[in-house]
Amino acid sequence: MMAFVNTPKEQPAMPTMLYAVRRLALAAALTVVAHGAQAALAVGAPAPTFSTEAAVGGKAFRFNLADALKQGPVVLYFYPKAFTKGCTIEAHNFAEATDKFKSMGATVIGISTDDIESLKKFSVEECRNKFAVAADVDGKVVKDYDSALKIMPGHADRVSYLIGTDGRVAAVYSSLSPDGHVETMLKAVEQLKAR
Repeated sequence: MMAFVNTPKEQPAMPTMLYAVRRLALAAALTVVAHGAQAALAVGAPAPTFSTEAAVGGKAFRFNLADALKQGPVVLYFYPKAFTKGCTIEAHNFAEATDKFKSMGATVIGISTDDIESLKKFSVEECRNKFAVAADVDGKVVKDYDSALKIMPGHADRVSYLIGTDGRVAAVYSSLSPDGHVETMLKAVEQLKAR
């Protein structure tokens, strides 16, 4: 990177217009990073079915979306990596709201590309034994839901889906911020239940 040094007799080395364009480009790039990629699965689209290893309360089990939907709607939330700041905040938020989701007949499950051993610990320490987290080590489910984090290949973006018992996407919320996911999904479950 070049350094620009201005002496009192010189004009700025970087013209004002170029400086403004660079600032706008940086602002646009930061906006994309702050809001994450938009989820490609639209409301009404069929939700891809899957079966994968998951953990709750430190114990591994096989999670099957089709089986879970027989019990009620499913809140499926993708997150980048267990034990990172934003993902821990989001896990705490979902843990605090799990009883509300259950009272409306909805199941909550988080999913990332972490391995099952990491998720066993995460399910206890950060999910507080309240809901399951699933391992998508090869990224197939992330790909099927078009929820890959573009700025960090191999990781999921922060995207939440509500899947109705009909197997279709009922609501989508995409933001790299951990805030807003729980509130949006609670409202979506309430609206789905009211139909």
